[in-house]
Amino acid sequence: MNRFSFNVMFGLAGAIVLGPVAATLAQDGHIPGHGVPPRAKPHRRSAAESFPPLPLPATPLRRSERKREPAPPALFAKMAYTDTVFALRNGKRVAQREWLNVTDDVANLMKWTNSKLGIRYRHFETDWRGFSFDPAEIPVIYWTGHQPIPELDDTRVAKLRAYLRDGGTIVANACCGNAAFRESFRREIARLFPRRECARLPEDHPIFSAYYKIGEVRYQIGRDKSFSDAPHIEGLNIGCRTAVFFAPIDLSNGWFGQQPPAEQVPDGAWIVGTDATQLGSNMVTYIIACHQYARMRATQTVFFQKGDPTRDQFVLAQVVHAGDWDPTPSALPSLLKFTQSNSTLQTQFKREEVSLAAVDVFEHPVLYMTGLRDFKLSPAEVERLRTYLTSGGVLVADAACGRASFDRAFRREIGRVLPKYTLATLPLEHPLYQAVFPVRQVGYTPLVTAETPGLRVPTLEGITHDGALCVIYSQYSLSNGWEQMPFPYNRGYADADALKIGVNIFVYAMTH
Repeated sequence: MNRFSFNVMFGLAGAIVLGPVAATLAQDGHIPGHGVPPRAKPHRRSAAESFPPLPLPATPLRRSERKREPAPPALFAKMAYTDTVFALRNGKRVAQREWLNVTDDVANLMKWTNSKLGIRYRHFETDWRGFSFDPAEIPVIYWTGHQPIPELDDTRVAKLRAYLRDGGTIVANACCGNAAFRESFRREIARLFPRRECARLPEDHPIFSAYYKIGEVRYQIGRDKSFSDAPHIEGLNIGCRTAVFFAPIDLSNGWFGQQPPAEQVPDGAWIVGTDATQLGSNMVTYIIACHQYARMRATQTVFFQKGDPTRDQFVLAQVVHAGDWDPTPSALPSLLKFTQSNSTLQTQFKREEVSLAAVDVFEHPVLYMTGLRDFKLSPAEVERLRTYLTSGGVLVADAACGRASFDRAFRREIGRVLPKYTLATLPLEHPLYQAVFPVRQVGYTPLVTAETPGLRVPTLEGITHDGALCVIYSQYSLSNGWEQMPFPYNRGYADADALKIGVNIFVYAMTH
């Protein structure tokens, strides 16, 4: 089954949606593990032992007694996003905490992941009143359930936005693939970041290889449909880090360790068995690996001359597009500072955001473009960019994190812009490599070194028009190196060499 038919079948392209789940269950049709906390272990004590005498004095430990081992650090907070409601079940009035579905999902996921990865983290359950919104204390908020998420008030929206920007992560799961939860979650995330898209993660995203290599997973849809296909996980990026993970097809029953309750939820949708658990473990691995980067991203380098009028100095113009156009916001200020200190190019510490449909070569002789995801230019953008490049303008581009999905999109779109030209590797003798710093050998990040042992030379590509480069492109990330932040999933140049190559590129572009 290809991705298009998969999306259409399950309503994930936006037009068709799965029907409601929990509201149609009979009173006695309780789903195992859903909404009912596990029964407490029996206490072996007499009535006289039930309560200690008051007041209770502090009793110091004897030297021979072992101290209690400290609790492991908390990673997940399972969030109550709705109030507790009551329902009749088998003639009894019971609390029905819809947000708790499934009861032991994240507990079992953490137990599995701790065992496999040799780590030690825990989770706990909380609500808005008891949550600090400090990612240093609780790195991950986890939402799951059958009920829709109520509309958040403006104060809570602002706090969640700050929590994510400061390094926190949200993991959300539509229990049993419930449509009401799915639609409400997408609505609230769009309110948090209206200019950012929560979209399906490309197959080269690190969560599909962070620990387990996952190319396909097993799906069950309702009672009768089961098949294997690429995993469907959606995400929203802040910088190069995915800060929101959303599973529109249920993972929690797999984490709980049970078969999907298809007889009771005939229109449900699940990723089943260990495939769900392995995906969850990869999420945990990714979140932990990115924690340092996430916390550093909370403090960004700024363009301190942003509001100043443009002078006769070099001002960077960055292309805005639909493929996560600004994944490395601290990169250009860092590069401008390094350029000012190591070349005669006079720079102004500001950035202008430009649309390719309106770009002017006389206002912006050099454009910069980067991204993480697939994108497509409109016919107007293709035509305008072609005019720009054949009139003396220069486009500098790199794939942030070396992400293959952006690389494929850029090659396809530049082929539409300049169909008679082909990107070609620049030889080491090219004057660009001598513009300021002599660049003959370079270092790469550990991911590149592991995948391409022995690579020691720069691999920039370009398109030449009328004897001058009009396109300069790097499939390996330069901008992550300019940021000088330790992003663990970066396929790019080592920081020092990325800065040197960056200075060479922009000095060459401005002087040729």
